[in-house]
Amino acid sequence: MEIIKAENLCKSFGTGDNITNVLKNVDITIEKGQFVSIMGPSGCGKSTLLYLLGGLDEPTSGNISILGQDINRIKDKEKSQLRRKEMGFIFQFYNLVQNLTVEENILLPIVMDGMKVDKYKNKIDEILQIVGLSNKRKSFPSQLSGGQQQRVAIARAIIYEPSIIFADEQTGNLDSESSKTVMELFKEINNRLNITIVQVTHDEDTALYGNRLIRMLDGQIIEDNLNIVVGN
Repeated sequence: MEIIKAENLCKSFGTGDNITNVLKNVDITIEKGQFVSIMGPSGCGKSTLLYLLGGLDEPTSGNISILGQDINRIKDKEKSQLRRKEMGFIFQFYNLVQNLTVEENILLPIVMDGMKVDKYKNKIDEILQIVGLSNKRKSFPSQLSGGQQQRVAIARAIIYEPSIIFADEQTGNLDSESSKTVMELFKEINNRLNITIVQVTHDEDTALYGNRLIRMLDGQIIEDNLNIVVGN
C-alpha cells in the first residue's frame, strides 16, 4: 500500500541571483511498513526532503501525497490534523517539557487535542512498556539520561499510533550504546506496530536498521536500495 508519494519535488531558497536549489525534481514513493533511511553529505537536501514529506515545509514546486491526500492542497487545519493523528516527529533534540513528568510529556498530544487522558490509561501503560520506561513514569526529564529522554520523545510520537514516523538525526546527541537502544526500539516499533519510518541520518550503522536505503547528493536521489541487509 502506497503511503507517501512525491513527484517532481523542488525546493529553492533565496531570490533573484541568489537562489539555491536544495531539491531538484525528486520522485519518491514509500509503501506502508517500510523503514526508510535517507543518507547523504551535509547540505544534500535530505532534511529538507524529510520536512517536505512531513508537511513541515512547502515545496517550491511538485506534489506530495500522504495517505492519498495532497498535503499542499488541503486546508491548514486539515494538514495540522493529519500531522497530529497520522505522523510522529522525532528530532535530534528531544523537545520535552522540563516541568512535566515522563507520563505527562507522552500524553501532551492528547491534552493539546482536548482529549480525556483517562481513556489512554491502558495505552500509556503499553507504550511505557514498549520503550522500557515503566519505572520512570513519574520522573522529570532532568532526571533522565539522553537516551531515556529520546525514548520519551519516541513514546510521545506513537501515542496516537501514527501511520508514519519522521526522524531527523534522532541519535545525533547519543553515545553508541544509547544509539543502539534507540534504534532497536525503532526496529521494534516498525515490526510490532507496522508504523512506516522515514529517518535521516549520517551514520551507516543507524541507516542499516532500515530495510530501504536512499542516498542523496546535490539535491537528488542517486541510489535507492530495497531490502538492505541489516548489519546489527
